[in-house]
Amino acid sequence: MQIKVLGSAAGGGFPQWNCNCENCRGLREGKINASPRTQSSIAVSDDGKNWVLCNVSPDVCHQLRVSPELNTPDVLRGTGIGSIILTDSQIDHCAGLLNLREGCPHHVWCTPEVHDDLTTGFPVFTMLSHWNGGLIHHPVEPLDAFTTLVCPGVRFTAIPLLSNAPPYSAYRDRPLPGHNVALFIEDTARGVGLLYAPGLGEPDETIMPWLRRADCLLIDGTLWRDNELANAGVGKNTGKDMGHLALAEERGLAALLATLPARRKILIHINNTNPILNEDSAERQSLNDAGIEVSWDGMVIEL
Repeated sequence: MQIKVLGSAAGGGFPQWNCNCENCRGLREGKINASPRTQSSIAVSDDGKNWVLCNVSPDVCHQLRVSPELNTPDVLRGTGIGSIILTDSQIDHCAGLLNLREGCPHHVWCTPEVHDDLTTGFPVFTMLSHWNGGLIHHPVEPLDAFTTLVCPGVRFTAIPLLSNAPPYSAYRDRPLPGHNVALFIEDTARGVGLLYAPGLGEPDETIMPWLRRADCLLIDGTLWRDNELANAGVGKNTGKDMGHLALAEERGLAALLATLPARRKILIHINNTNPILNEDSAERQSLNDAGIEVSWDGMVIEL
């Protein structure tokens, strides 16, 4: 099983187009040791030819241009993407569906709650119904394992997360269990699994057994500190407000990762304000010392 990180940043990417925080300005001016990043998504394959796209970033067209293995050069028009799974209805994880309209119909697996958001507050399913069959919804029930139309050797399980619904959702600040899920992605032939959780607000009794079970974690690294946006002068929301568990709090993500047995622990969905983007920072060094990796666009993980 192969997992390719198509995008490793949080919403807005890095540098964010309208941001002059220390990181964004430093990257533009070449003053920090950092790399540009597009918004978070991954692709999964069991044969290197057919792919399941997990979340569809607004940057998906660029991501596909630099990922030739997801293209099909032997046909006039086509793609290696055979199925799509959404972990939530956040803009940075689903707006890219609009950019894939020329390839409709697309088969999309998501929970009823995510489907409801994407037919009401942000009606992507409704809009794309006008393009050659649009989006075909396959309901996902939490904790039920499923396979998609391609990659039969890969089994997915959606694990409910404590996080938040998008700002446009009628369920903002009162999300239902299906509004945010992690994906346990298992190579059924080898019996190894990766847990993909780009949004994690708080570990609870539902997610903890899966965190302990995973051979590899690809997990929410959005913020270093819960009040990071305010400290950087670029916003008021805390990590908790947005549904993200900050890394460096007393009971933060780094402390949690230290207790887990996974062979690899990799961060994804990293906000432009997070000091770990600077590879020379003390914060990045502390992750290195703890054996925690930071994903990058184009990173390939093989299990």
